[in-house]
Amino acid sequence: METKMKIRKLGKNGPEVSALGLGCMGMSYSYGQPGDKKEMISLLRMAVERGVTFFDTAEVYGPFINEELLGEALAPLRKQVVIATKFGFKLDPAGGPKWIGLDSHPKHIREVAEASLKRLRTDVIDLFYQHRVDPNIPMEDVAGAVKDLISEGKVRFFGLSEASVKSIRQAHAVLEVSALQSEYSLWWREPEVEILPTVEELGIGFVPFSPLGRGFLTGKIDENTTFDANDFRANLPRFTPEALKANQVLVELLKGIAVRKNSTPAQIALAWLLAQKPWIVPIPGTKKLERLDENLGAVAVELTADDLREITETSSKIKIQGGRYPENLQKMTGK
Repeated sequence: METKMKIRKLGKNGPEVSALGLGCMGMSYSYGQPGDKKEMISLLRMAVERGVTFFDTAEVYGPFINEELLGEALAPLRKQVVIATKFGFKLDPAGGPKWIGLDSHPKHIREVAEASLKRLRTDVIDLFYQHRVDPNIPMEDVAGAVKDLISEGKVRFFGLSEASVKSIRQAHAVLEVSALQSEYSLWWREPEVEILPTVEELGIGFVPFSPLGRGFLTGKIDENTTFDANDFRANLPRFTPEALKANQVLVELLKGIAVRKNSTPAQIALAWLLAQKPWIVPIPGTKKLERLDENLGAVAVELTADDLREITETSSKIKIQGGRYPENLQKMTGK
């Protein structure tokens, strides 16, 4: 059954996008072997056919190859889509797939924008996120640099990723922030404490990445799952066999509700997120058409007030085992 896609607005004055976007990182980077380029181009175009209008990438994914993939796939459909990309990492000048720190100097922001425009084969970046807050550069300078790019017509909207309330307010005072992208799902609910109330107050949209807990909430991963050496989940505390086993209780909750709703655990997890606020736009990623279709089916899942209460209350009593990130990555979030 084909799902009729719904539209949501990111931020008070931000772009209108499909209620579910597509996170594209895993097609090129981080989740095991990259997808076959021809297949990924086909998948991206099929997503547009199915009503997806919001695509998420970054220069650091690869680096560069994910933006190039989107550029090639979406150039013929450019007027139909909203493309988000990111700046803020310092890449190894010797090349190779690694970043060596943060860099949000205004000069660097401009360099990234110019390079991303070329790779994306476009004359404007719809949504330009600071990928991680750079503690060495005042947020006012970062917002000012993006403001200049907007006034030149090279960027349409400004976003932040994994930023603290303080950073969000500092940036928003200089340039309206249209979207904040941070991890949020039934197994990472920290944004509910301070972040969601702040973005609601300021009229900023919220884009949850890893809305399916990096695949865990689909019910397809358990303690016997092994991860490819170039799958970054192999290094996450939450994906050790012990943690995966302990955390299955959350998946069992989703499975029970999925049976009642004639849907899947992934669809329940996404429908729960969509039901939290009308300005939340999750961006699940995939390399497979059947997973894309499954995820998009979440838009049609109707969760009643009782369903939502049951999911929220029961899941909040489950103590999730294992840290979200290793220490070196966790240090870069919430600044």
